[in-house]
Amino acid sequence: MRIAPSILAADLADLAGALAVCEAGGADLVHVDVMDGRFVPNLTFGVPVLAALDRRTDLPLDLHLMVEDPGRLLDEYLAAGADRVAVHWEATVHLDRELSRIRDAGAAAGVALNPATPVEVLRDALGALDFVLLMSVNPGFAGQRFLPYAVEKAERLRRLADEHRARSGGGRIEIEMDGGIGRGNIARLAAAGVDTAVAGSSVFGADDPAAEISRLRSAAGARQA
Repeated sequence: MRIAPSILAADLADLAGALAVCEAGGADLVHVDVMDGRFVPNLTFGVPVLAALDRRTDLPLDLHLMVEDPGRLLDEYLAAGADRVAVHWEATVHLDRELSRIRDAGAAAGVALNPATPVEVLRDALGALDFVLLMSVNPGFAGQRFLPYAVEKAERLRRLADEHRARSGGGRIEIEMDGGIGRGNIARLAAAGVDTAVAGSSVFGADDPAAEISRLRSAAGARQA
């Protein structure tokens, strides 16, 4: 299981310190939530912030665009240093086009799904995807409770993605999950086929955030029956 701490839950006055925590804890990615105040109520992290983060760390920047019409912002965020970009299925009219733009820029292309959006809507897009970001809370705010039905949703997506891989001979589609993830549920997610866990409050709300990253990875390995 890869761990991607979400800096939305960190001290926003000390993002350099948040990056240092991610590096010290052995994080695999740094998750960056971009919100426009329209697709979701909150407003966060413009292009200059992402560029500043990119200058301060070698960790891959995992960008989640929670915005209306994400295509209008793609080029700027990609140029600022995004290594992976997830656009929302619910906000993207021409999904295949936007995924191609992300890949053409050399980044990994992903789609994010709100909790109530079924994974089956992605059936015809799987060939253009590197990863799927499943929201296990309603997007827009840190610190929300995990929605239990997200586990079964991940299991369905894993089956769908693996069936596509068997038919097409393509690579494995990564499943990422974001929202309410901690030591108490991460093993269930690993067993359901989730490859990357986004962890915000559980990391940056811990007494020792860097150590918590390692604890989460260890907990993911202790899969529940």
